[in-house]
Amino acid sequence: MEKSLKSIASNYGLYLGVLLALITVLTYAINIELLTNMWLGIFILLIIIVMGIISVAKTKQAQDGFASFKQSFTSYFITVLIGLLISTFVSFLLFNVVDTEAAEVLKEKTIEQTVQMMEGFNAPSEAIDEAVKKMETQNQYSLGNIAKGLAGYLVFFSIIGLIVAAAMKKSNPDAE
Repeated sequence: MEKSLKSIASNYGLYLGVLLALITVLTYAINIELLTNMWLGIFILLIIIVMGIISVAKTKQAQDGFASFKQSFTSYFITVLIGLLISTFVSFLLFNVVDTEAAEVLKEKTIEQTVQMMEGFNAPSEAIDEAVKKMETQNQYSLGNIAKGLAGYLVFFSIIGLIVAAAMKKSNPDAE
């Protein structure tokens, strides 16, 4: 059964990775500024969560409707991990190899949106200036920053995965 779980989770991870990479590349091709859009970000978060849930459901289905907490979480986590790795790799290639100028465009757009948001929250101008200076000195698509971002996403989605696994687990009474 474990091979089935890993196979299902890996397949859904590949589907997720291809979907996320496709969204990134299409958004880049259509209008790069969409990559800083909050609603697109929320849509992507929902896609990741839904694909993780589908992976758990398919794992349960393959095991006659039963999956332990560990199996549920493992299925969810493998799916999300593979999907995020593929998406991160594509983003790294896109903004560090294919079009390095696009990374600068995104940085400028992100700075503009951050300033607008901070002004909306009535942040002091010193805090806004400090945030802008910090953002200008960083390369958000450097290997280190991408790795930090990936780690943060994995922690965030793992917490959601724990909740999903708790909600979807179903023990097999014959196995006890």
